[in-house]
Amino acid sequence: MNSVAGKTVVITGSSRGVGADTAKILAGEGANVVVNYRQKAPRANKVIKEIEEAGGKGIAVGADLTDTESVENLFKQAVDTFGSLDVLILNASGGMESDLGEDYAMRLNRDAQDAALTAALKHLSDGGRVVFVTSHQAHFIREVETMDAYVEVAKSKRAGEDQLTSRIPEMTERGVDFVVVSGDMIEGTVTATLLNRAQPGALEARREAAGKLLSVNEFATEIAKMVTADVPTGHVELAGGSGDFPADGGAAQPVG
Repeated sequence: MNSVAGKTVVITGSSRGVGADTAKILAGEGANVVVNYRQKAPRANKVIKEIEEAGGKGIAVGADLTDTESVENLFKQAVDTFGSLDVLILNASGGMESDLGEDYAMRLNRDAQDAALTAALKHLSDGGRVVFVTSHQAHFIREVETMDAYVEVAKSKRAGEDQLTSRIPEMTERGVDFVVVSGDMIEGTVTATLLNRAQPGALEARREAAGKLLSVNEFATEIAKMVTADVPTGHVELAGGSGDFPADGGAAQPVG
């Protein structure tokens, strides 16, 4: 895929933050974007309004990734509105919430990602791409320690990455590429805010260790680039960070 112009891109969890900025960037490049939200319709509609005011095309579709029926509807609305599904960006994640059950992190970050891929593969076009967004703290969790408050989330996101990676042969058979984009802690995200609240000073410590943390828009720009980047399926793109994390070699390989 040399250009996203005219292509349909579904971005999960894109009513705010990194997902919203990714949607705006890709819409500015001519993509038809589907902004997915779980509960905050007004926020998602605001993103679409900004996209349309800038001359882009998009729709907002509510879907809880842990609900199979609503996920099926997400992709159906994308295809019904724009005629195709060409790119899926799996950006939604969570697990630090205290009111959604002890197993919520694994249900969302592994099981729901896997189910979303299954639903999307019914519609993804030949030559399409799936992009999984994660963090260095999750990608390298078996090799590098992270903050106590983030350990279970990190493990669940790595489990999700491993599960999706195991399905590369299936995606390849359908003509679909798979790419992972991993970022260090991102300034201004909900996760960074929650971690800093759980462990005061964590954000400043990470900023000092890394030298610089990417902004929401800078990380979104890296994700948008990987939608059309000429890389092999299974590639892992590391955005930001420092020598705290080992060299990855660019291949999404389950650890251990």
